[in-house]
Amino acid sequence: MSFVEELRWRGMLHDMMPGTEELLAKEVVKGYIGFDPTADSLGVGNMVQVMTLLHFQRAGHKPIALVGGATGMVGDPSGKSAERNLLDTDTLQKNLAAQRKQLEKFLDFDCGETSAEIVNNYDWFKDFGFLDFIRDAGKYISVNYMLAKDSVKNRLENGMSFTEFSYQLIQGYDFYHLWKENGVKLQMGGSDQWGNIVTGNELIRRKGEGEAFALTTQLIKKADGTKFGKSEGGNIWLDPKKTSPYKFYQFWLNASDEDAANYIKIFTLKTKPEIDDLIAEHAQTPHLRLLQKALGEDITTRVHSAKALERAQLMSSILFGSSMEDFKQLTADEIIDAFDENDIFEIEKAKLMEADMPTLMAEYSTIFTSKGEAKKGLQANSVSINKEKVTLDKKAQEDELLFGNLLLVQKGKKNYYLFKSI
Repeated sequence: MSFVEELRWRGMLHDMMPGTEELLAKEVVKGYIGFDPTADSLGVGNMVQVMTLLHFQRAGHKPIALVGGATGMVGDPSGKSAERNLLDTDTLQKNLAAQRKQLEKFLDFDCGETSAEIVNNYDWFKDFGFLDFIRDAGKYISVNYMLAKDSVKNRLENGMSFTEFSYQLIQGYDFYHLWKENGVKLQMGGSDQWGNIVTGNELIRRKGEGEAFALTTQLIKKADGTKFGKSEGGNIWLDPKKTSPYKFYQFWLNASDEDAANYIKIFTLKTKPEIDDLIAEHAQTPHLRLLQKALGEDITTRVHSAKALERAQLMSSILFGSSMEDFKQLTADEIIDAFDENDIFEIEKAKLMEADMPTLMAEYSTIFTSKGEAKKGLQANSVSINKEKVTLDKKAQEDELLFGNLLLVQKGKKNYYLFKSI
């Protein structure tokens, strides 16, 4: 199956320049995607582009990941309502190194002609003077052409700095440079990047008198209209220090049936027959959440490891199980990592031991909005400490503390909190 056919059946393809499919059919093509270096980790939102490069390589082409050391200092206006903060060089280098390490988990950098490469546009921009740039690049692209781009038009009413206005020209020069110096003929990206990408094609045509091609992928949206890649706790990162493997696994496990049916095509390498069988099996027994489990297992293993998946599944079964004995199989860090920051309450050990339940639940935490609400919850038998139902007059005991300083609280069936004594 060709690269374009692969993207098409997986629901990833959005648009491509005429001639792109024909080019890919006749030769090994070098193609690149740019990655934003404003964080020290890629997030699941970046995974569409990572998978695009992976499919590109598997189809027999050479993938190049461009990390934007230079463009990260400017800021892409696409899809933004305000100009973002610019990063200093040290922060950028730290972010670039972290992202490079993550990209190396997915792409093969040692397979001959189609070996993946990572390039940094700071390498060709660092000694490029402003006057040289506006002479060598700026004169080939008209202001009228740049003003016609949606990313510019959407911002003109509220104002846009020259820095951001120039972004498409800088990204366009990246494509020109890689075309001229590296033989790159294709740039890919999300559908919101089309305007920036074709500026590069235009620069190659006008300045280089050459030809290049473009392809974009669909922007991923959740079925309920909310933004993909975020949870209640914020972004879902690939770095286990920023998003624990347990939370990462739970993110996929909590996907709706409709979303899971899309995600399993986009974020796994499962074949069409495998996915069709899974979707059919899931439809027969939706309560088993077979799609979500297959999705979570596949991507957690590839992003983290089989061992990390095993621990995440263990944490999940223990947290949602009924026995506290099983908690002894976990470490204190694994338990803490399973909770969002807002659901962990640090408290002096003396206060933890002395407080009655309504005080603990409403004054020393936000589990309930008031002591009155806490009393109602306790009287309704909806609160557990370490899996045991508790009453109004209950107080925490020393021997109930997990690892000597943790107390697990459950409100209702699904709401978990953690007290941590300090």
